[in-house]
Amino acid sequence: MKRVLLYGPLLIAILWACASVPITGRKQFLLVSDSEMNSMALTSYKQFLDTNKVIPASSQQSAMVKRVGDKIARAAQQYFEKTGNPNYLNGYQWQTELVQSNEVNAWCMPGGKMVVYTGILPVTQTEAGLAVVMGHEVSHAIAKHGAERMSQGMIAQGLLAAGQVGLQVAMKDKPQATQGLWNTVFGVAAPAGAQLTILANGRGQESEADHLGLIFMAMAGYNPEEAVAFWGRMAALNKGTKPPLFLSTHPSDEQRIANIKKILPEANQYYTAGGSGTKSTKY
Repeated sequence: MKRVLLYGPLLIAILWACASVPITGRKQFLLVSDSEMNSMALTSYKQFLDTNKVIPASSQQSAMVKRVGDKIARAAQQYFEKTGNPNYLNGYQWQTELVQSNEVNAWCMPGGKMVVYTGILPVTQTEAGLAVVMGHEVSHAIAKHGAERMSQGMIAQGLLAAGQVGLQVAMKDKPQATQGLWNTVFGVAAPAGAQLTILANGRGQESEADHLGLIFMAMAGYNPEEAVAFWGRMAALNKGTKPPLFLSTHPSDEQRIANIKKILPEANQYYTAGGSGTKSTKY
């Protein structure tokens, strides 16, 4: 009876926290809600933009970044509408900013708040190359990888008692430790050139973001075949030097390109030059 009383609430919490990643169907463990993650992400995002140089929307490069971000966000919404889950992205407030930095990097926070660094543009070269990067980063947010890492950290650090769930509970009971975990996962107001996401995505999450990203960029009207060329350029940049932050925790170049080639036949079924997604046979 004592074991039932002790572990029963924990079992209920675990069952409640089970979720599935779109497209891949992988099961994941989430103890935090979208609204909690999105709210904290918005605060961190504002702090970051306030302490970094944002390129004006009137510039050609910034306009391109925003255009690609908007197309991929619309494609993602379209995907969920066509697959019978139109409310999946409720609460997402999409925003993309170009930030001055030599770092070859980009990231997207929960809720759709994204930053692209100017340092990655010489590697992306084209809109399609940029769509590879942005589709990948947006997919981290859509697959709730940040919430997954927060949940794992909350359990590992004992921030929740048995049967408890949610960031608000953890913040109320152990505010310093919970805020510290958040800062470790996402960083707060990082200086120009610093990588906001500090606690690395696992390699499985990186490959998963590649998968989702290829689908979303294809639906947005960008040829997913461009992903092979882009990652080839990243591999060349990586040779003989310290890898860019964008690559520091990712699968090896050869492994990533091989995995992408396996996914391309699926992604190509979603691709139409106009970005309508009507060519797809996957819905």
